[in-house]
Amino acid sequence: MAYGAKTYTLREESTESGTRYSISFKDGQGEHHELEVSEQLFFEFRQMERRNRNLQQWNQRHREFNEVWDETLYRRALRVPKTLDERMIEKERNEMFYKAVARLPEIQKRRFLLYYEYDLNFYQIAEMEHCTASAIQKSVSVARGKVKAEMRKYL
Repeated sequence: MAYGAKTYTLREESTESGTRYSISFKDGQGEHHELEVSEQLFFEFRQMERRNRNLQQWNQRHREFNEVWDETLYRRALRVPKTLDERMIEKERNEMFYKAVARLPEIQKRRFLLYYEYDLNFYQIAEMEHCTASAIQKSVSVARGKVKAEMRKYL
């Protein structure tokens, strides 16, 4: 049985004594049955049919009809995965960067990492180190210059 195929029929009959509501269906053995139901149940079935129809129409409008390949997924991706070459270059660059930072004097290295890795500002670092913010700023600036100069040798 296909999705959405109705296995029952709703029927509304107007008679002199009023309106009759019924649902007819076939059971598992293929026998036809007809049940008289209340007006409330009849209208609940109608509402259910409308909701199902609206859902099917929504699905039809929003279904993607073209084939989805890796290429189209990459084009749609917010962040396109890096190629192997790009990842290797990035890894080597990071290794060089960390080696350059490791070569800094201990005080400059600590201040540099607190500023760039831990996102502390100059005032917070100065409070930790018991000195002025301008001293921290100068130390971080000198360390940054040294790291840049070291990186330029290789890039």
